[in-house]
Amino acid sequence: MAKPTRSEPKWIEMPSLPSKSGNLSMDPGQDYHDLGELYADAPVARGMGDVIVHRAILDDITGIPKLLDWVSDGDIVILEMSRLITVETELRIAVDRIQSFVESDLSGEVIRLGTSRLLLLPSTFAISETQNTAY
Repeated sequence: MAKPTRSEPKWIEMPSLPSKSGNLSMDPGQDYHDLGELYADAPVARGMGDVIVHRAILDDITGIPKLLDWVSDGDIVILEMSRLITVETELRIAVDRIQSFVESDLSGEVIRLGTSRLLLLPSTFAISETQNTAY
């Protein structure tokens, strides 16, 4: 016996969901606003020991100072560099500047993630290769 087809998903009532009067979800047809684009540099309240993880795309070497500011503030950066891979000289300069600052000046770590990404860790984080754990 075949299952009947539905035009929309089946909804399950859950007591933990807010009531209809206080529902903050989007209605069909309502515009979606990406707050990351609207407020790219929104102030983020930080407590002791809080860490922010930044995702960044490096188009050219002019973006390096912002990355280094984030790491020196103690934040983690996941850096996409696929646009620089075709420009070997600029890629080499960018990686050398980032690696020199993070590893030599801050005693942090630069870790390669695949072929086009780097993970920049401040000195408050360390990756142990022998135990395969993060601290």
